Order: sequence, then C-alpha cells, then structure tokens
Amino acid sequence: MNKAPDQPRRILIYVAYDGTDYHGFARLKDDQQTIEGQLDLALTALLGRKTEVTGTSRTDSGVHALANAAVFDSYSSIPVGNFPDALNTKLPPDIRVRKAVQVPADFHPRHTTTLKTYRYEIDNERIADPLRSRYSMLAGYDLDTDRMNEAAAKLIGRHDFRSFCSVHTQASTTVREITAISVSREDTRVFITVKGYGFLYNMVRIIAGTLIDVGRGRLAPDDVADILYAVDRTRNPGPTADAKGLTLMGIDFLELEEK
Repeated sequence: MNKAPDQPRRILIYVAYDGTDYHGFARLKDDQQTIEGQLDLALTALLGRKTEVTGTSRTDSGVHALANAAVFDSYSSIPVGNFPDALNTKLPPDIRVRKAVQVPADFHPRHTTTLKTYRYEIDNERIADPLRSRYSMLAGYDLDTDRMNEAAAKLIGRHDFRSFCSVHTQASTTVREITAISVSREDTRVFITVKGYGFLYNMVRIIAGTLIDVGRGRLAPDDVADILYAVDRTRNPGPTADAKGLTLMGIDFLELEEK
C-alpha cells in the first residue's frame, strides 16, 4: 500500500473532450456543465475531499480539445500514472483524461510559456457529412486554399491582433505571436492549423472566418494585411467562424520540457 505524501503533489493532467454539450472549459458559478466543473466533481469523488483544477486554456462554449491541460494538488497515494484510468471512471464519456504527470509545486499552467496548436476544420461540400458535423463548419462553396495560404502567411509573427479578437476582450494587451499557420485540404475537408504563444478571445475563430472569406473570393489576400495593421475589429468584415469547427490539438509547456 502506498503511503500518502506529507506534502501535496501537484499533478498535471492532459484532457480531451467533445465540447458540444458544455459551456466552455472554465467553471461558471452554479454551473457544472463546464469541463472544469466536471473535472472538479470527478476529483472530489475520487479523492474524498473538495478538489478543483486550474486549467491552461479556457476554450469557448462548443470548442473541442485533444490535449487541453490542468493541474490540481493531491495528498492521495494514488500513483501518478493511475490517475487517468481512475478519473475516467468518474467522468462522462465525452471527457477523457489521457495523461498525468507530476510537476513542481510552484508550477502554474497559465503563468508559464506555452505553445498552443489549434486546428479549424471545414466540411467543404454542399451537404454536410453527418459523421463530422459536430466537429466541422459546413462551407458549401468553392474554397481556394492557395489564396488562403497566401493570406495566412501575412499573420505569422508578433503583431497587435486587435482586428482578430472579440471587441469584448478584457486582455491587458492584444499583442500576440503566431509561429506558424497553414491551410491544407484532404478531399472535401479543409484544415486551418494555427500555432502560437497564446491567443485572444475568439482570435482563432475570427482568423478562420477571415481566411474563409479569402478562399471564397470575398477578400483578397492583401486585404488581410490591411485588416491586421488597422488594429480595429470593426474594420475586419471576416465573421467569427462556428465554435464547433475548432479543436485545441495540443499544448507544449516549454519550461517543463527544458527541465
């Protein structure tokens, strides 16, 4: 039998979920229908004491994830590697803990350098594929991915992305860095993949909506640079693409990897 530790261990878990039926990742007051809310319930039931997670990326309502991340503290003697199986018995089937590792006690997932990868999926055919409809946006018109890639390249680098975030953002600064962005096609599916050091509220969905307008000919690739440098969301006609097409693919904790 494993002895309970004298000090709490900080455990980092990687979580995958179908966000369709949830009000986003972050817990809301008196609302357990969030990913954090469900993780809190599962941990409290498993450990026998009130336990709450601290998440890394607060994905919006309806957004999915293959590898979001969160931490919690535990005095439990459960081996770290056993937490995924143990927690998954307490979680609904559309949320799964895929991995758990112990991290330093002072590690905070939102106060460290992270590189996040998002993917936006477009179902580019006239009639939706019912097997993909929960995870992709239907676009029943021609999309020129070459034009979309030409436009996307103008967003790479460190910029003020105020034109590509919600007007309701409460961020102290709208400067962010995109390290890579690409548009690819697999038969009738089009993917917009964006990697960067943090994102603003609705930023990836607005980028996706803007690139879709480029792909269908409503905007020219050079218009995207003009929109970016205008630093004004009201000057960007690109819509905010549907939440269901967006998936957080992964998070790299650069400082942990260095250690």
